[in-house]
Amino acid sequence: MSDTNFSNDSPGPKGKLITGHSKEFISDTLGFLTRLAKEYGDVAKIRFGPFHNVYLISNSDLIKQVLVTKQKSFLKSKDFSALKPVLGEGLLTSEKEIHMRQRRLIQPSFKKSHISNYGQDMIDITMDYISTWKNREERIITEDMMSLALGIISKTMFSMNLKEGYGMLGEPIEAFMRIAVKRMRTLQMPLWVPTKNNREYNIAKQRLDKVIYSFIEKRRTEAERHEDMLGILMDARDDEDGLAMTDKQLRDELMTIFLAGHETTANVLSWTLYLLSQHPDVETKLFNEIDSVIGNRNLTTGDFMKLTFTQNVIYESMRIYPPAYIIQREVAEDVVIGGYLFKKGDMILLSQYVMHHKPEYFDNPDSFKPERFENNFMKTLPPFAYFPFGGGPRVCIGNHFALMEAVLVLACIAQRYRIRLVPDHHEVKPLPSITLRPKRGLRMVVEDRNIGGFQPEAFEI
Repeated sequence: MSDTNFSNDSPGPKGKLITGHSKEFISDTLGFLTRLAKEYGDVAKIRFGPFHNVYLISNSDLIKQVLVTKQKSFLKSKDFSALKPVLGEGLLTSEKEIHMRQRRLIQPSFKKSHISNYGQDMIDITMDYISTWKNREERIITEDMMSLALGIISKTMFSMNLKEGYGMLGEPIEAFMRIAVKRMRTLQMPLWVPTKNNREYNIAKQRLDKVIYSFIEKRRTEAERHEDMLGILMDARDDEDGLAMTDKQLRDELMTIFLAGHETTANVLSWTLYLLSQHPDVETKLFNEIDSVIGNRNLTTGDFMKLTFTQNVIYESMRIYPPAYIIQREVAEDVVIGGYLFKKGDMILLSQYVMHHKPEYFDNPDSFKPERFENNFMKTLPPFAYFPFGGGPRVCIGNHFALMEAVLVLACIAQRYRIRLVPDHHEVKPLPSITLRPKRGLRMVVEDRNIGGFQPEAFEI
């Protein structure tokens, strides 16, 4: 269909008169979206409420138009307004010129040279954290991965050690994330109304603000130059006007990196450890690579490029359980995509989960097969058939950081431990929250691998 002969009549299921398809979407988000794409094709129309038209787009070429070629016709979804009171005008929530300027300023923090420097921190913190694990000990691995990821982002951002980072930021971050999910999912009272949730939300925000602003203020008075993210962001100058970030801009970006940077990677690692526990053949192949590349010595950042199967394990884990499982866009002006007219105010849904499970792109899509990513497999895929980090001008700025972190943490754990789901574990299901996390967590048992009596050297954290 050409753009000169467009239509706004796309297929979709009949919804309830008042609520539309809201109930189906909320009760079984992943299943509902997967069925929509399978039954109604590239563009499926649903409703949230009596009048709000929503379109699921499940075609890689059309997704590219939304995220790249016609991205100026779209805004981030209004759902993210629930995050603005805490994230402010950070990269996740800002729009247009503000977003472009901030991205220019932040980009240097994620240059390959800086990420390489962060790699050793990732290794040191992981080895220190897992050194306390005991053979045949049951642990809540989802909580461990959150603590680890929080420790890594604390160290790389502020040069804080793991205990400091979790002690100062862990509890308020968890409180904020819990309440933000409620605010995004249901109609909530304005934040100035003194409800229990609002009081909790505001207290968490005040605690986070106090910590972040104290770091910024301290750095402003120090003569020493720091190579962590805060130091790099404070030194950044806009190429166009030569200005640095204000304290408020720094605070917004640090908060965004903190919240987005630990939640997503923690979920990738949790899902990966679960999948490995269910696929002993893949686990054995992973162990063989770790033993061959690293053996009994300590892991280094330079090992990252040699751990190709470990990287493929992470890629495949993000395919099956993408932490960012859905992208929402609001139509800012009438626009034609693939012959369909989308009107101002409509909502567009693009789902990584749906695309990553399409059999036309991935053979046996529900099977965990890291080998599928061998031989430059991703280069054979059309754009946006696989996009765990999003795409276009708003692609995740920390994608290389996150990949390196996931690979190095997994390698550290796999060098020392085999991890099993406890025998009486509840059925493991994905919970579509702000990110895709294992519902009710993962209880797992850690077992020493005892490779040649390996004992890591003491790490200075």
